[in-house]
Amino acid sequence: MHVDTIDIERKLCRWFEKVRPDAKAIYLLGDIFDYWFEYRYAVPKGYTRVLGKIAELTDNGTEIHFFIGNHDIWLTDYLIKECGLILHFEPFITELYGKTFYLAHGDGLGDKSLSIRLLRRLFHSRCLRKAFALLHPDWTIPMAHKWSNSSRENGETPDFLGEDNEFQIKFAKEQLIRTPHINYFVFGHRHIILDHPIQPDVRVILLGDWIKYFSYAVYDEDGLRLEQFEKDHVISDL
Repeated sequence: MHVDTIDIERKLCRWFEKVRPDAKAIYLLGDIFDYWFEYRYAVPKGYTRVLGKIAELTDNGTEIHFFIGNHDIWLTDYLIKECGLILHFEPFITELYGKTFYLAHGDGLGDKSLSIRLLRRLFHSRCLRKAFALLHPDWTIPMAHKWSNSSRENGETPDFLGEDNEFQIKFAKEQLIRTPHINYFVFGHRHIILDHPIQPDVRVILLGDWIKYFSYAVYDEDGLRLEQFEKDHVISDL
């Protein structure tokens, strides 16, 4: 599947301009970049439009939170210092308009398979990160982009697998035992659009993506709704 990343960047910047007047806070739930790695004195080529627009918004007082995803896991302080982002390396619980949100990228949550646990341990390894930093970017960046694109080339993201088979829904049910006051579990990662109730006042929201759907969630005093940018279409009112 060919993806025009420049066109997506431009579209994302138009979205930032659209929400700028009203957004008190923006939460980016990971995988904003196909690949990101911060060397001590260098960062990956590209993303200038998006990074510039983010810096412009934060300079003018808009609070923007960034949750690391499995494609942009190796972050340090560049996006904090240069773009004013608030970084989250772990799930984040916050209260908005009297409702409690559990926000996370969602990679690995609820999936207890050995392969996922080993892969996450590998990519969270400080030793691997230090070893990777010793390689020249001309080698590592093409390799990382090839890895990143392989899932797209190998097929489409599966549709909703059912409540008993979706890892993030299973995780949300387990999390409710520990923190029963959560109203919304909001995740990225899965690349499908979903609004799924698991209790009378508890919903799991999967945000879709900005490759196929250009989807996002809006939350204000009227509640939470899923929308698609430049399609003038409300997917659901929650």
